[in-house]
Amino acid sequence: MLAGERHGVELRLRAILKSLIAAAMLILAGGAYWYAYGPPPWLPWLPASPLVRAAADGPRGPGGGPPGGFALAVETVTVAPGPIQRRLTAVGSLRSAESVVIRPEVPGRVVQIGFVEGQPVATGQVLLELDRAVNEAEVAAAEAAFALAKANLERQSELARRGTGTRANYDQAVAEMGAAEAALALARARMEKLTIRAPFAGVVGLRKVSVGDYVDTGAAIVNLEQIDPLKVDFRVAEVFLSALRVGQTIEVSLDAFPGERFVGEVYAIDPLIDENGRSVLLRALLPNRDDRLRPGLFARVELVLDEKTDALTVPEEALVPFGQAQIVFKVVDGKAVSTAVRTGLRRDGKVEILDGVAAGDVVVTAGQIKLRDGTAVAPVAPATAAATS
Repeated sequence: MLAGERHGVELRLRAILKSLIAAAMLILAGGAYWYAYGPPPWLPWLPASPLVRAAADGPRGPGGGPPGGFALAVETVTVAPGPIQRRLTAVGSLRSAESVVIRPEVPGRVVQIGFVEGQPVATGQVLLELDRAVNEAEVAAAEAAFALAKANLERQSELARRGTGTRANYDQAVAEMGAAEAALALARARMEKLTIRAPFAGVVGLRKVSVGDYVDTGAAIVNLEQIDPLKVDFRVAEVFLSALRVGQTIEVSLDAFPGERFVGEVYAIDPLIDENGRSVLLRALLPNRDDRLRPGLFARVELVLDEKTDALTVPEEALVPFGQAQIVFKVVDGKAVSTAVRTGLRRDGKVEILDGVAAGDVVVTAGQIKLRDGTAVAPVAPATAAATS
């Protein structure tokens, strides 16, 4: 029993010792906080420490000279109105403005190729010639039949005028004339299709036939692409539908051209919403005057929804989280003043301030961790502030 009682006493003494040590550490921490920052929130009745009172009195120096003494060195920025844009990011693909695969409408043997692979061609330029020997013979036969039918019709017309011909013979001659004329037009049309021309100006791809090949109707010959301008197809979520407009600007970045940005303009919005992805398809035009870009490239698209020209912005590092709110420290008469703000758009490391600051206000961007309301501050250049810290 004596040994058990002695063990219990030792445990109680150890617990008391731990409590005393914890209390001493809490007192030391509270004293350090009081000395550096003033009374803690749970002891508001304590007086301010000498360090805080000195900081509140402002920078020390003869005759109000250069900042020194207990003033805290901080980096600042002056709030000024400027432009800020609301943007969306998306991914898309580049497509030809016009694209077609050249195919013959009639079969035949290739006798001439009128383009160089990968080179531009003009509208109406001959791309391919098929053998026309058979078709020329068909045209000649159709022309002979047409001439005979025409002569026969003239004879029947003369007989009818003299009153010696019959109406039936005349009607038959008119029908034969019409049939011969149609046969001639058909033969000529078939022969014209043996010459394949470019439907629009563009750049041809790689050909799939050679001189001497026999091609069937609809066989692929070569692709023709119009690449200036290019189209950019991309999708955005349906929730932004009300903000989409024809004429909005896009900026495109491509993996093939790192560091470069290409500017285009939205010209069409698909009226059909994709049911699977709940997204809207947009199409923009992208100038390509030097033909550097190519259809099929993967594109990262930034769509400019709207732009404010007189927005008040501060660097993001000026914001200090305070519970569910955001505050900034303004410099007023050489002292820090905490101010709750309402934020808006964020862009390129800057955040729009909707409420809480005005143009011309000086806001602290570095050194806020040491500040409280009324702390004397000395704005310095970033390099000086870095050296001071």
